[in-house]
Amino acid sequence: MLWSAFILGLLGSLHCVGMCGPIALALPGKGLGGRLLYNAGRISTYASIGFISGLLGMGILLAGAQQYLSVLLGSIMLSLVLLSLLHRKAKWMQRISQKPFLWVQHRLGPLLSNPRWTSLYLIGLLNGLLPCGFVYVALSGALLSHAPLSGALFMAFFGLGTVPAMLAVSMMRQFFGIRARNVLRRASPVFLSVLALLLIARGLNLGIPMLSPKVNNTGSGPHMNCCHK
Repeated sequence: MLWSAFILGLLGSLHCVGMCGPIALALPGKGLGGRLLYNAGRISTYASIGFISGLLGMGILLAGAQQYLSVLLGSIMLSLVLLSLLHRKAKWMQRISQKPFLWVQHRLGPLLSNPRWTSLYLIGLLNGLLPCGFVYVALSGALLSHAPLSGALFMAFFGLGTVPAMLAVSMMRQFFGIRARNVLRRASPVFLSVLALLLIARGLNLGIPMLSPKVNNTGSGPHMNCCHK
């Protein structure tokens, strides 16, 4: 499961380059060490929210509703893709979606002009809180892990998967101009839609190994076969 989180991070890093690339490009000095510290901050945030998601998922497992949740999360992801496409034509929708994150954006500005080591780590922490479709997909995986520690590890490995691309952006700026980032940004809805459909398929209980395994729910937790003599 952790490898799937890492691979999701590798795929999602293409989206990260398009959406979070400007922050990585604007990082103050400190070379490779500073860039690693920035990414450590992002991973710390991902692991923290993964812990919370795993805790919530444990309650959902006990309620026997994990498959319904998978369908719901996939449906939400498809809705987010549609809303993101509408953003280009609906400025009011963009303002509403960004409003909860204004606090984060306002605090990123001063930090980006401060080359201290602590600033780089804090930039990463705040960056991890910004809205991102692939982070939401990864959080659904943490939620379905059904345990706080498993959720934290899932999100940490997801974050590790995004590191190579984000390091490349910050260290090789000449290869990641606005045009390249725009191409990657346009491709991200396709990846998100595929992942959303996979989540929905997983929750439909189709009996397909690895993709949609058959699971019996009793309403109070996972089904267990018992023999009574």
